[in-house]
Amino acid sequence: MRDRGLMALGMVSLVALTACQKSELVAGEALPIVVEAEVISAFGGSATLAPGLTFVGGLELSSDEPLFGAFSSFRFLADDRFLGIFDTGYWIEGTARRDPDGRLIGLDGVSLAAMLDESGRESRKMLVDAESLALRDGEVYVGFEQRHRVVQYAPVSALHEARPSAPLALPFDTGALRNNGGLETLVVAPSESVLGPALVAISEKSVDQNGNNIAGILDGSLQGEFRVRPRDGFDITDGVFLPNGDLVLLERRFAISTGVAMRLRRIAADAIRPGAIVDGEVILEADHASQIDNMEGIDARSADDGSVRLTLVSDDNHSLLQRTLMLEFRLER
Repeated sequence: MRDRGLMALGMVSLVALTACQKSELVAGEALPIVVEAEVISAFGGSATLAPGLTFVGGLELSSDEPLFGAFSSFRFLADDRFLGIFDTGYWIEGTARRDPDGRLIGLDGVSLAAMLDESGRESRKMLVDAESLALRDGEVYVGFEQRHRVVQYAPVSALHEARPSAPLALPFDTGALRNNGGLETLVVAPSESVLGPALVAISEKSVDQNGNNIAGILDGSLQGEFRVRPRDGFDITDGVFLPNGDLVLLERRFAISTGVAMRLRRIAADAIRPGAIVDGEVILEADHASQIDNMEGIDARSADDGSVRLTLVSDDNHSLLQRTLMLEFRLER
């Protein structure tokens, strides 16, 4: 979802960019692009990090391709390969490159592809406000807002040709979802957890009559609605399950007076149940003085040293005043 202030900046810049550049992307084909990376070695500012969480490093990313930007969510596959979505209706795939110490230093093999409709044509933009992404058993699930739905694409190996399934049944009323505050988080629980490999969806800022975020377990034995308690004016922009079943939510706050801020909130594994209202401890909070931007996506992977690496990406809204960042943190289990 795009904050109104951020969206205004982004729309102006997007018009300017597309007026002077034309992409070579063809529907049904993948377009290789070059992505430049500037290494970020320090997080900066006065961020608050919980014990056991440390900043590892990051990248500021840019490309001459006018379609690059507007990250909403991403997931790692294997061998540092990743798959992501832009809220402008495009897939992005590539591989993260690291130094001998495992720190991010760049991206290789990056390509873009248009999201197709059921007929194999490039989808109309009003239908592909892609905001959330999950992977399960070789299938890709995408959550959209404006036209609120979750659909499945397959196979992962040829998403430039993939067409969407019929929308999945959701355990809550999509009529209660805000146009610009819908299904911003779509995650798959670990198979070993109580939820099993269930899909879980959480809204960004769509709330019930008590002010709690609408959420649901989409399938499995515990299918049903639950709620997430919002805190301090932050909106939920993505999430990821840790190997032990805990859920980490990525959250963002934007105000003209204070600028942008982000945080991570950790929800205990056994808290997520139908009918529950969940909350959790804040494990990271940072504002514009740190190396952050409009943080929209998060994923987690187990590292060789037994820790978990949390990787975050930002949505630049195609604005010259914003950046596409990829930041990484080490979390002790």
